[in-house]
Amino acid sequence: MDCSHPLFTFGVIADIQYADIDDGFNFKRTRKRYYRNSLNLLHNAQERWALLKPCFILQLGDIIDGVNQKYNASDQALETVLKEFSSNPSKVHHVWGNHEFYNFSRDTLLHSNLNSSSLCNQGGVHNTGAIYAYHFSPSPKFRFVVLDAYDVSLLGREESSAQYINALKLVKEHNHNEELNNPPVPFGLEQRFVKFNGGFSKDQLDWLDGILSLADEKLERVVIVSHLPVHPSSTDPICLAWNYDELLPILRCHRSVVCFMAGHDHDGGYYKDDLGVHFLTLEGVIETPPDSGAFGTVSVYEDRMVLKGNGRMFDREFIFP
Repeated sequence: MDCSHPLFTFGVIADIQYADIDDGFNFKRTRKRYYRNSLNLLHNAQERWALLKPCFILQLGDIIDGVNQKYNASDQALETVLKEFSSNPSKVHHVWGNHEFYNFSRDTLLHSNLNSSSLCNQGGVHNTGAIYAYHFSPSPKFRFVVLDAYDVSLLGREESSAQYINALKLVKEHNHNEELNNPPVPFGLEQRFVKFNGGFSKDQLDWLDGILSLADEKLERVVIVSHLPVHPSSTDPICLAWNYDELLPILRCHRSVVCFMAGHDHDGGYYKDDLGVHFLTLEGVIETPPDSGAFGTVSVYEDRMVLKGNGRMFDREFIFP
């Protein structure tokens, strides 16, 4: 591990899924979820970050749980969690996951405090306002790209819209279940074609390709973030983006890419490919017991990043390719 002074640091946390209700279980009723206590775990993370003073925090989606919508508590739950984030002066970059869309429409999210694209450098926002994607540079020679993993999705879209109809057609080509949250097969990559996942439109992929080409020319190092993982070896396949196989070839074409970070799979995961690119899936707060934690602080150096995990989040070192 590098003990020299880092160029900058940032915090990481995912799948808080706060709700002011008693503990419950996941969709399959196989995992316990600590809805109310997730706020306490966020508070613990904030206390740590108050001491470390990271340059920014990456919140990788599912900030509140979809159950809030059932109780008409979405606005209150979001206000509660954002108030906790505001206790720390570090700016927060929010990624959108499926639970954001269980609670709010896409239009509502675009006009909410979960739209952090105003924090990016001038000109860094995707030029189509309906796609929530942007990039920013916290330090010379480093760039972060926030992707919209539900750009192609059944969530957050009007059922009469072309986007919804096209997404439904795509899913039903692979998933013949009446309940589309049930995977089409018990094993393998086809499991990913479920309603709680999504994908990236060609428009967004072309935009990403252009950003990475510019980063290559500038000799920048790029970290990409999304709620959904995109490498099969970094996650349970049921959590993969629908068209991960269209995004991965783009990443492999650009030497600037050093790391892809995601949430969604609450167990977390990690894989380094043959080019040396790191694929990290963060452990989820919502399924973390009260006596533990699930957040980290990343120190960035010229040739590597070092993650100091807390609780069930592992320490890791990411040497740049």
